[in-house]
Amino acid sequence: MTGTATAGNLLRLSALDALELMRTGALEAAALTDAYLSQIAKNDKIVAAYLRLTTAEARLKAAANDAAPAADRAPLAGLPTAVKDVLVTEGVITTCASKMLEAYNPIYTATSILKLAEAGIVMLGKTNMDEFAMGSSTENSAFGPTRNPWDPERVPGGSSGGSAAAVAAGEAIWALGSDTGGSIRQPAAFCGVVGLKPTYGSISRYGLVAFASSFDQVGPITKTVRDAALMLQYLVGKDPLDTTSVEHPDVINLPQDKDLDGLSVGIVSELVGEGIDAGVKKVFDQAVKKMEAAGAAVCETSLPHVEYALPAYYILAPAEASANLARFDGVRYGFRAVGALADITEMYELTRSQGFGDEVKRRIMLGTYALSSGYYEAYYGQAQKVRTLVVEDFERAFDQVDLLISPTSPTTAFRLGEKTGDPLTMYKSDICTIPVNLAGLPGISIPAGLADGLPVGLQLIGPAFSENMLLQAAHSAEAVIGFDAVSPLIERAD
Repeated sequence: MTGTATAGNLLRLSALDALELMRTGALEAAALTDAYLSQIAKNDKIVAAYLRLTTAEARLKAAANDAAPAADRAPLAGLPTAVKDVLVTEGVITTCASKMLEAYNPIYTATSILKLAEAGIVMLGKTNMDEFAMGSSTENSAFGPTRNPWDPERVPGGSSGGSAAAVAAGEAIWALGSDTGGSIRQPAAFCGVVGLKPTYGSISRYGLVAFASSFDQVGPITKTVRDAALMLQYLVGKDPLDTTSVEHPDVINLPQDKDLDGLSVGIVSELVGEGIDAGVKKVFDQAVKKMEAAGAAVCETSLPHVEYALPAYYILAPAEASANLARFDGVRYGFRAVGALADITEMYELTRSQGFGDEVKRRIMLGTYALSSGYYEAYYGQAQKVRTLVVEDFERAFDQVDLLISPTSPTTAFRLGEKTGDPLTMYKSDICTIPVNLAGLPGISIPAGLADGLPVGLQLIGPAFSENMLLQAAHSAEAVIGFDAVSPLIERAD
């Protein structure tokens, strides 16, 4: 990079800015990769965003990008990327942050990673997460918690906490996460970055280790909305290896610089009242006023059945988890209990007891109970009916407004250990994000400001496959809100 190139300069670059500098020859991919690897070496012993680094491979890939003629370089060549450890990578251990898979070396790579790799990204490593993506704080990892780059005594959110923390700490220019009930958007909010959960089915789930198959969705965690749109361009598309994937009806565009004139936005009344911290509400209200001043028509909107979304989710998602995690039995692959075992039944019991953490076992038991004979219709069947009502609520709301808006999380990042003893309180961290997953809709979290020095996220929700409108609105809102703070770890790198 020409001029005064410092680590801090490089760590502040957006993906689009870095690409432009590399295109003009003002920056080499190797220098960019080294800046991020240096930041990891300096700070990840505190943050613990990564479970595994691919340092040698990253440097080789960056050098290869630099060696290629400019005209032959892939469109995302040289961008240092973090990948949530729920996405399988051939030749690189994939654990889902679980003892059950602590030595699992996949023989194939997830479609989403392959697409980005073909586009030229440099994978820095695999990030920490809540075990099997079950959690809201990244404290459920078998390998220890990740810490928030804004305050190491606080959580980064979950389950994609490692990916969000890596971006916020300057340890990746952007990252891949997955979102089942808010696992991209909530940690993005806690860490002061952008998190996009696309429409269900728009990105292949092949190679995404399943938690709840009708909810799970891969998506980007980035510094800016335009970066999220850029990554999405290379992720969407039908995949013959995932029968739930579909061709996106639109070509994903990069948002343009313009105001919010002509956009109608509905504040979800059920998501801005009781349970939302005063500091979060104040930042949210200020952001909405700025959007109104930029031309958005804002009104109040109701989703009457959203109050039942949380209990419905915690029946449906654990039920799907119970079925998906049955494959981890100590026979086919993964951890197996050893010792003087009486029979195969004891081997199954000890393997699952020792291999799974408490939260995973809790959800397996909840799901198995909900699916059991005599209780299926009372619990699972009723929850599916609630899911339908939530879908219908969204449809009626989108007949009235273009997009919906709410806080991303009811609180800012809480302290490590603060909620681990009370699962219900922990589950309530996702009250604003879960309805979006129930309906399979796209949602994005953008930083809206700080409350007591901690980031607050603003969530925008759109109809199915409305990513272009959603990203354009989020980019315009991002500009008028004007949040430009970075975590202390990036500030200290300047």
